[in-house]
Amino acid sequence: MNAQLFFAFVLVAGALACTPGVDWAYSITAGLRQRSFVPAVAGLCGGYVLHTLLMVAGLAALLAGMPGVLGWLTVAGAGYLLWLGVSTLRSWRGASFTPAAALGKPAGNQLRTFLQGMGTSGINPKGLLFYVALVPQFVSPEAPLPVPVQSGLLGLTFVLLAAIVYTCVALLARKLLQSRPGAARKVTLASGIIMVALGLVLLAEQLIPLFAS
Repeated sequence: MNAQLFFAFVLVAGALACTPGVDWAYSITAGLRQRSFVPAVAGLCGGYVLHTLLMVAGLAALLAGMPGVLGWLTVAGAGYLLWLGVSTLRSWRGASFTPAAALGKPAGNQLRTFLQGMGTSGINPKGLLFYVALVPQFVSPEAPLPVPVQSGLLGLTFVLLAAIVYTCVALLARKLLQSRPGAARKVTLASGIIMVALGLVLLAEQLIPLFAS
């Protein structure tokens, strides 16, 4: 793999992972509400692993070239984000983190948290398009490694960067906000609003052209 291209990809992918969005919102919410935020971060990364596998298999490019299928994926992703955002908004008044309260969480919540995180990043068509549009720009046909292997390594590099960034986000949310219940409630409220807003934007992208035609 071309070392310069790989370094450039790390810079670009790192910048994207550091850009606040729905993944950040979910990481912050997990950091405040869960005993362990690891299942949430693992779920988010699991969604991007799924995108990586689709890209290596060539399915990502195929889906991106099928507007109808991608449109339905977008609607499904928008609906999921709306549901997750509304659920977060309904609980924002009680947002806080205390070890005693967290210890009372049943273990089954960890699996649900993981699956919600995987759904947050995995069903988002923006993530699919990110892999289709960005990763190929950093693949070198002249490199010794086959193109699918290079694509897989780049995809997993983004997963690693996302894991580091989202872990830091969840940790900071817990450290900075656990003793500030008022701030924790505001941040949780903002996280829910971000999820709902992004869901509405994704939904509007699909519905507006239909009404315009």
